[in-house]
Amino acid sequence: MDLKLLLDWRLHLTVIVTSMFAEWIGIVRIPLGPGTLLLLPLLYAFIIGVIFNPHLFSAMGKVIPKPVSNAAGPIILIAILPFIAKFGSTIGPAIEQIIAAGPALILQELGNLGTMLIALPFAVLVLKMGREAIGATYSIAREPNIAIISDRYGLRSAEGIGIMGVYVVGTMFGTLYFALMAGYIASLDILDIRALAMACGVGSGSMVAACSAALAEAVPASKDELLAFAGASNLLTYATGLYVSLFIALPVTEWMYKRLKGSRQEIRHENS
Repeated sequence: MDLKLLLDWRLHLTVIVTSMFAEWIGIVRIPLGPGTLLLLPLLYAFIIGVIFNPHLFSAMGKVIPKPVSNAAGPIILIAILPFIAKFGSTIGPAIEQIIAAGPALILQELGNLGTMLIALPFAVLVLKMGREAIGATYSIAREPNIAIISDRYGLRSAEGIGIMGVYVVGTMFGTLYFALMAGYIASLDILDIRALAMACGVGSGSMVAACSAALAEAVPASKDELLAFAGASNLLTYATGLYVSLFIALPVTEWMYKRLKGSRQEIRHENS
């Protein structure tokens, strides 16, 4: 990557104007049924970013050329680091609450198995997917999960295609989805807000940042505690998620896929 591309004045001007415009709009609360949908500045910035994406709208290449857009993409990982560092500073003061959570915080990693238990049957039986469903549903498809699939099957395999498809979609829409979902569920007041904060820690910096920010806005009085729980959860996910995915999620997904594939073939045979 040519670092000179990152010095393009059009890129920086677009980022500054987008940020100022999104902050100017501010947080919008929309009553939705029994809860409230929170629209954060992140949403507006995301929409504006999509509009200015030269890969989606070729005319925008005059504003931000494709090489500049490609060079700017990986910078999101660097831009999110200050927020991740803030998590570390909140974990210490809230260590007593985190320890009190005990097994709940440790066992929250098992929640990531829901992608397999819920999405795999839908992918195989309804969408008629092949082995792409294994890569697509055995995890939330973040970098460590891609490494497992790459080592086991190769990224050019059906499983590799499946996980890369989810990874791209998650990168584009996952952060936005997390922010909207977290804020709305928090407003329903049906789950402990600390449990929702734990659920933010899925092993993605941008997702945990958006999710915890939405929760902090929904319950401002517990902001520091929520950030601490989200940060600790994300840290544990990084520490244990790889092993859960490798030794539990992937083998069980393989087993379930074979059973579901057999069930689908039986149903097809009966219908014929």
